[in-house]
Amino acid sequence: MEESEYESVLCVKPEVHVYRIPPRATNRGYRAAEWQLDQPSWSGRLRITAKGQVAYIKLEDRTSGELFAQAPVDQFPGTAVESVMDSSRYFVIRIEDGNGRRAFIGIGFGDRGDAFDFNVALQDHFKWVKQQCEFAKQAENPDQGPKLDLSFKEGQTIKLNIANMKKKEGAAGPPRARPASTGGLSLLPPPPGGKTSTLIPPPGEQLSVAASVVQPAVAPSSDLETSIGGATVSWPQPKPAATATADIWGDFTKSTGSTSSQTQPGTGWVQF
Repeated sequence: MEESEYESVLCVKPEVHVYRIPPRATNRGYRAAEWQLDQPSWSGRLRITAKGQVAYIKLEDRTSGELFAQAPVDQFPGTAVESVMDSSRYFVIRIEDGNGRRAFIGIGFGDRGDAFDFNVALQDHFKWVKQQCEFAKQAENPDQGPKLDLSFKEGQTIKLNIANMKKKEGAAGPPRARPASTGGLSLLPPPPGGKTSTLIPPPGEQLSVAASVVQPAVAPSSDLETSIGGATVSWPQPKPAATATADIWGDFTKSTGSTSSQTQPGTGWVQF
């Protein structure tokens, strides 16, 4: 055992009783009913310590702390500590004096909770010892340990839940449809109340029209035709305006008709 190992305390119980036990005649185990439970041989404090992988059950005087006996435990459960068959509060331990002499004595607790803590303290210590041995083996031979295989086996499949992804995509809504183009330029009709250019009569002639806007007379056909360079061009006739606008142009139309009848050819007017 190395000198650098420190001693740790695993459990301390203030009261424990020690009993003389008869030799075991068979391998069936120990029974606490065969002991003189009302006449313990010694009473004191129990302390469990650990140094390295070995645990020590020490029986000490509860006042002075003087050591009465100790039982080294290198394995649990084992021959160093055994439970009795007829009670959970009594155990049989193997004590040693350091000179090679050994003896088996019985110990008992007045409280079941103290017996439970005694048992659990030894179990936890040797679980830790087992883990330390496994870690040491893996450190010495790291290649011999089981390797983690994350590859897919033959026929193995994986399922992905993409329902949340579909919900997020549908939350944006369908894209807005753009208006279809007609492929040409749309002509807007003239405003109903728009102004037109005022015709100025030739010198020597006057128009007796009260309105400030003059409109030339047009043919009653649906379209206007103009002869330009020997070719005839049809112009669409604008639709009549609202009723109020027709009233405004009413007098002007009459005046224009009377005026056009007075005009003579060759005075600079173009007749349609």
